[in-house]
Amino acid sequence: MSVTPGGTATTSLTVRNDSDIVEAYTLEVVGDCAPWATVEPARISLYPDTSETVTISLAPPRSPEVRAGDVPLGVRVLPAEHPESVTVPETTVHVEEFHELRTEILPRRRRGWLRGRYRLAVRNEGNTSTRISFRPEQAGEELRFGFVPAGLEPAPGESAETRLRVRTGKPVWFGKPAVWPFTVHTTDGAAEARAEAGGHPVTYVRPPLEAEFVQIPVFPKWLLALLAAILALLLAWFALVRPAVRSAARQAADEVVQPRPTPGGGKNGQSPGTGTGTGTGKEQGGTGPGVSSGGGPGGTGASGGGEQSSATIDVQTAGGQVKTGSYTVPQGKVFGVTDIVVANFQGDEGVMTISFGDRKITTIALETFRNQDYHWVTPIEIPANATVTANVTCAKPGTPATGRQAQQCHEVLNVSGELANTAR
Repeated sequence: MSVTPGGTATTSLTVRNDSDIVEAYTLEVVGDCAPWATVEPARISLYPDTSETVTISLAPPRSPEVRAGDVPLGVRVLPAEHPESVTVPETTVHVEEFHELRTEILPRRRRGWLRGRYRLAVRNEGNTSTRISFRPEQAGEELRFGFVPAGLEPAPGESAETRLRVRTGKPVWFGKPAVWPFTVHTTDGAAEARAEAGGHPVTYVRPPLEAEFVQIPVFPKWLLALLAAILALLLAWFALVRPAVRSAARQAADEVVQPRPTPGGGKNGQSPGTGTGTGTGKEQGGTGPGVSSGGGPGGTGASGGGEQSSATIDVQTAGGQVKTGSYTVPQGKVFGVTDIVVANFQGDEGVMTISFGDRKITTIALETFRNQDYHWVTPIEIPANATVTANVTCAKPGTPATGRQAQQCHEVLNVSGELANTAR
């Protein structure tokens, strides 16, 4: 007998009592058909030498779990008084094939300059394996299609995917995006075989999948607007601004080279009272009494003639210890500091405090830097006999470029500026 998944079929079984007593029988379907088969009635009582026919109903669900093909059907007949006489008559049920696919294309829309990629997901909801193929369709000839792989063959209840590549023949340089809709038809091998055997066109198992490819222009609208604005600015520069700038520059140059009148109107451009001889003493440009060239009378500022100078403070200390390095400004000098550079080339961990005399300049964590520099437009003056100090607290020595951890912390402070004489 045959049955179609989702439908029903019936068959019958006759039970005869050949014993000499009244017997009750319990009937139960066994085998692969048991989940979707029933017996009516499931229990009967028979007098000796009598029989009764029961009905077996088959209702397989329309599911991939019910595979197509021949399935054994057995009915166990169990006597109540003589259970040792149990019997299981058997037959075969043929489950018909059915084909059902669930398809999806993701995403439904792609944007790109020349190409787009999609995923075609297929699930075989039928009860037999089948080979699935695809056929794209577009109104025009602007798109080219490719499937990888070209066909799928999922087992019943399984899913599979193929990649669809869509490509256009030429780019869109300017203007609005071009929208190319297309469809993908899906069919299976069984449908194609039936169509070829009957001489009929292929009937697709589902409505076509619809998608579209949006081809965006290479140069968007905002870029064209930007290029137009830049071109307008260039034209305005060459047409208006540049001639005005050149005219102003030429006028300024003419004013510079124009001869200026000499004050007093003396002969040959000399001021009244200016001779050609050589004077002595104060007329030679000496300074009067009580006037210092580096500052006010009796001041302690730096006198003229200072020179650039730098000093390096090298501090090495073991882990867990504190050490101070210093530089002392020489007697009779003033050190105007403009730059300091701190080097932590090992990557040590700890704290460094930098002080100029009694002034604390900064306190920095060593692990936050490898090289650090500070600059001042107005020099910081350090008087004679005052010190520049670098106080280092070593928490953990670092690892230099050699790759081996150092035995102690090592910091270097370089102080630069102008070393000048103090005014007397």
